[in-house]
Amino acid sequence: MEVDYTMAKESFDKEIQFLRLLALTGGNYDRQQFAGRLGISVHTFDKTIRRLKEVNGDADFADLFRYNYADSAEPVLLFLYRAKSMKESESRRLPIILTALKQESMTAAALLDICDEQLMDSHAAPPDEKTIRSDLRYLEEIGVICREPGGRPYRYRLNNDLTECLTREELIELYEFVDIMANTQIPSVQGYLLRDNLKKALKAAASESSDDSWQEEWLEPFSYRYHYDARILDEAHLYTLLRLIREYRFISFQYYSPSRKRSYTAQNTNPLFTQDSEPRRQHMLPLRVVYDHQYGRWYLLGTTPGGRIVKYRMDGIVDITAEEEADTLLCEQHTAKLDEHTRYSWLVDTGRTFTVRARFFKPAPPQNDFIQERVRMQGQWGEIIEEDSRSFIYEIKVNGYTEIRPWLRSFGSSCEVLEPAALRNSLIEEWKELMSDYESI
Repeated sequence: MEVDYTMAKESFDKEIQFLRLLALTGGNYDRQQFAGRLGISVHTFDKTIRRLKEVNGDADFADLFRYNYADSAEPVLLFLYRAKSMKESESRRLPIILTALKQESMTAAALLDICDEQLMDSHAAPPDEKTIRSDLRYLEEIGVICREPGGRPYRYRLNNDLTECLTREELIELYEFVDIMANTQIPSVQGYLLRDNLKKALKAAASESSDDSWQEEWLEPFSYRYHYDARILDEAHLYTLLRLIREYRFISFQYYSPSRKRSYTAQNTNPLFTQDSEPRRQHMLPLRVVYDHQYGRWYLLGTTPGGRIVKYRMDGIVDITAEEEADTLLCEQHTAKLDEHTRYSWLVDTGRTFTVRARFFKPAPPQNDFIQERVRMQGQWGEIIEEDSRSFIYEIKVNGYTEIRPWLRSFGSSCEVLEPAALRNSLIEEWKELMSDYESI
């Protein structure tokens, strides 16, 4: 399939934290406030925002969060994943390679000659053969190109098999399926990128066809709006972490907890001015990645080298570095220990286990019993132990009740927590506080 963008080969932590803060604040910080909260200088802030404007091709992209947020159902932050989060030399070289392979299959030597010719015309430094072969390995690894059968010298071609073997009607059906899955399933970024490729393939097929009945509106049968746009930024780390989990590798990273006043720290090149506020690097063996649908957050779970279970929110992880490989038997032991401690975790809590019991009230007939449907769908391993015509009692054993609390609270007056008493009393106090706020009106 023809692709004119690729995932970044290098880390772009600063841009990720920049866009996350922009999405969370709605563009309400001035330059100095934004730079201070991010942990960079105002000069670095200006450089970063210029770069992001060049990437997005929209000089007013920051206004998307301030004024035009609801104008489009497209994921606003997805542009960071499109071919621009590469080194400048890569952003020039890879399009030349892909354009050349669009015409015919070629060898690395032939692609080197084409890059030399076109980059010399633009007064840019031409690559060497080692660089071209590295680019080809990377493009082949992510599925953009494929190697043709035969011996050396190897020939490469664009991987257009999917779009070329399907009719237009089949492409439309595939596009709609990918569109639904990308907007409703986790993770999503790869689905969004595939959807964009399918849309380009359909437009290209329509332009080459003499059929005048084609309408681009056919590609927009559904419209989605997801509330946690910054969630897709963490997917930049997701596949790296999943690979390192499969390889049983220790990792290290800087971690900015939600309580910290900064979410990033620019690296100071002068050792005399190293910032004391830079967080200490964390070392761990990653074992699990968990997604929280309630708040749109990713969590990384694992153990320290000494075997202690640790948990980190992925939105605070910066500068991931792979370290030594762990012993396979040790990994299996740590994984078994983590599974045992999270057996009753509503999400990632590994604290004391409680039995939570709640009464849910059914809607009055003839309404459909959507309350029980939702409890059965979302209630995980909990069970309905009693039921009558007006209500039912749901029971579940969980590690702590902090994580299940927002779910119970979301049912409003349709849910009454019976046990444990501490959870029931804390919810009573919370509703009293809400009632006092509304009494003033």
